[in-house]
Amino acid sequence: MLMANDIHVSTILFSLFILPSFFLHSTDGAATYNVLSYGAKSDGATDNSAAFLKAWSAVCAQSDAAVTMYVPSGSFLLHPTMFTGPCKSKSTVVQIDGNLVASSDYNLYEAAGYWLKFKNVQGLTFEGGQLDAKGSALWECKAQKTNCPDGARSLVFNDAKDIKLKGFTSLNSELFNIVIDTSSNVQVDGLNIQSAATSPNTDGIHVEQSSGVTITNTYIKTGDDCISIGQGTQNLWIEKVTCGPGHGISIGSLGKSANEAGVQNVTVKNVAFSGTTNGLRIKSWERSSNGFAKQILFDGATMDNVKNPIIIDQHYCPHNEGCPTENSGVKISNVVYKNINGTSATQVAVDFSCSASAPCQGISMANVQLTYKGQPAKSSCEHAFGSATGTMVPSSCLQSSGSSNRRLMAFVSNN
Repeated sequence: MLMANDIHVSTILFSLFILPSFFLHSTDGAATYNVLSYGAKSDGATDNSAAFLKAWSAVCAQSDAAVTMYVPSGSFLLHPTMFTGPCKSKSTVVQIDGNLVASSDYNLYEAAGYWLKFKNVQGLTFEGGQLDAKGSALWECKAQKTNCPDGARSLVFNDAKDIKLKGFTSLNSELFNIVIDTSSNVQVDGLNIQSAATSPNTDGIHVEQSSGVTITNTYIKTGDDCISIGQGTQNLWIEKVTCGPGHGISIGSLGKSANEAGVQNVTVKNVAFSGTTNGLRIKSWERSSNGFAKQILFDGATMDNVKNPIIIDQHYCPHNEGCPTENSGVKISNVVYKNINGTSATQVAVDFSCSASAPCQGISMANVQLTYKGQPAKSSCEHAFGSATGTMVPSSCLQSSGSSNRRLMAFVSNN
């Protein structure tokens, strides 16, 4: 169902549907439509939203096996723009050789809440170029604590399937850089995401209510989570991601609502953190909830001066506002940490602060080596049950959890 702020853009898209059917050139047999032929100007000052939607409508109407919307070199200004499907082609490419830029007037994006959105598309590849959201003006507004809008997410995918995001740069997002929501089979590879370390709520990649997402070979520098994993995420694979500055890779926050979908089958392999607030984090609100996080594997991580290399925080309650005096109901279970090494910026490098009413169950640790100022770091456990094997620095503080560990090891052996 379209939200109110989507209706205006959808109406424009529909009204522009009758368009020239010619294509400009063909590459490898694919029909290619250049946005310049639909009125776009690469001067960095002209609003190209309508021109891009004209080009998209032409592309989306073609039934060729493969079709490309081409953005050449130059700087193309865009206001909030939504590209809707479904398209007739089974393979649609948005190929960017130039730069897409937003206006520094953040009020233009307040109503939509996004800059670029793809909705109800399938078989789309979005690749190349640079997206510059010009978010610094809004960051400065928020730093001064004036009446500022929340901001816009830079690139959003809703109700999408079979998507590839490849080899582009996202800069200076007002809010989240990349959002994958209610989507499936999404491949993210080779991205470069950068926002200032002081920029608020500029998560690099946010995944929610989605399945079959892979994120690989990506560099993220931001002011919030490098990757945030929200409710309803299943079968997520993260590998070869470098994070810093930022708040690490975070599952959550979960349990803000009493009823929400859980997170399960998440694998994080061969990642690196440098100067981040957190490394591998799971966090939940200190509220009643039927949410959960289970079957999580963290295998291979390097920490360089990370404040909280390994952390589970079930007492999340920012500013101590809106949280009743109760324990988190989110059930965290079957979580594996293995082959993790490096340096902690604080003495407590492993912190399992779990809920009294929903203790962490089936936590497994193997071959962890974390130091603080050249000495072994410390660990802290609260309502955390599991086991540790192999080299353990700091030493484990987990309590034995019996049969839950046997179920956990079966999960590990299958991954």
